[in-house]
Formats: sequence, structure tokens, C-alpha cells
Amino acid sequence: MGSFSIWHWLIVLMVVVLIFGTKKLRNLGTDLGSAVKGFKEGIKTEEDKSPKTEIPPTAGQTIEGEVRKETSKT
Repeated sequence: MGSFSIWHWLIVLMVVVLIFGTKKLRNLGTDLGSAVKGFKEGIKTEEDKSPKTEIPPTAGQTIEGEVRKETSKT
């Protein structure tokens, strides 16, 4: 069996809007967005939450890092 066409999805969307109404669907979307945001904040570790302070290098100090090749977008 093939996938549904765009017309099938539009009819399903119209039925959902007629059953629930736009206000209830908007509230559902807002609640879902805030739940995802809260989940992301909850999985952050304490290191991610604390502000990182960087000390500028002084003369003669070795700086560790990684060199990456820059690619052009043409």
C-alpha cells in the first residue's frame, strides 16, 4: 500500500480542527512546546548551567586547540 496523498492529510486536518477547535489545538501546541523546553533544561548538567569564565592567555602560554580546514561554499 502506498502512502496517503495530500488530499487525505487535508481531510484529516479539517476533521481534527472541526472536532477540537483552533483554540484547543493552539493550547496543545503551546503546552507541548513548553514541555520540550523544560525537558531540554532538565537534561543539562550542572557544568552546562554554570557560566564559563575564560582566562585570556599570557605571553609564553601554550593554547590547546584543534585546527579545522575551512571549506568554501560555492
